[in-house]
Amino acid sequence: MAGTLLLEAIVVLLALPVVGAVGGGLTPVALAYLIGLAVVLVLLTGLQGRSWAVWLNLTVQLVVIAGFLVYPGVGLIGLLFAGVWGLIAYLRAEVLRRQRRGVLPGQQPPQD
Repeated sequence: MAGTLLLEAIVVLLALPVVGAVGGGLTPVALAYLIGLAVVLVLLTGLQGRSWAVWLNLTVQLVVIAGFLVYPGVGLIGLLFAGVWGLIAYLRAEVLRRQRRGVLPGQQPPQD
């Protein structure tokens, strides 16, 4: 999950030249939003060991989706990564469910 956050921070920073060239220009608000968001995403990598981290990551995607106000492409980044985080949350829940049932391959007794 930390790797996904780092990738998302890189993608957000890559939006800087796009917003500056194609969007309404790189205003101080847009610059602060994009750089601040990238910093928050990098800082969140240190919290990924917590059980609630995946839900925090999903919540942060609302802030990224709000990037539609800066430039529509930034909002689309948020939608894309919201889908990725939704998939991560689903896969995590599925592994935990299988772990509770004891059906993961590592939980099976060795076969002779």
